Amino acid sequence: MKCQRCPKPATFHITEVFGHAKYRDFHLCEECAQRHLANPDASLKAAQTATPPLPDADLTDEFGGKHCPACGLKFVEFRNSGRLGCPRDYDVFKDELLPLLDNIHGDTKHAGKQPRLQPLRQANAAERERLRGELESAIRKEAYEEAARLRDRLRQLDDPAPGA
Repeated sequence: MKCQRCPKPATFHITEVFGHAKYRDFHLCEECAQRHLANPDASLKAAQTATPPLPDADLTDEFGGKHCPACGLKFVEFRNSGRLGCPRDYDVFKDELLPLLDNIHGDTKHAGKQPRLQPLRQANAAERERLRGELESAIRKEAYEEAARLRDRLRQLDDPAPGA
């Protein structure tokens, strides 16, 4: 997770409670945490200007009672458990999840590793599709020698020899 105020890794996780259902989470590096703790008035002002919860909302739900219509999960339940209830939650809680993912991973798009064989498999799939089309065309034209060559090449792609 990265610091909310600079690009360094966050090593301090501070939750400031300001009253009933009013709190703020801070994920800060050591330097930013020291500055934050040295000036508590700035945090208090931020909490006082925060939007109060809706009167009919669940008392622990600071997001206006937003919940997933598919599984019924509330965002505050996700924050407590760290688990979403269904795939639709990603769309329902998108506005809340994007800043979280950015703080945790430093980005909101996957930039991790891919299987090494994936590009090779994609190229082979495209070549197989092309060869199948040529094979059908050769059979229609009754070019059986060409069709046999294409068939053999397709078999090579489908069942490559060990080490190939």
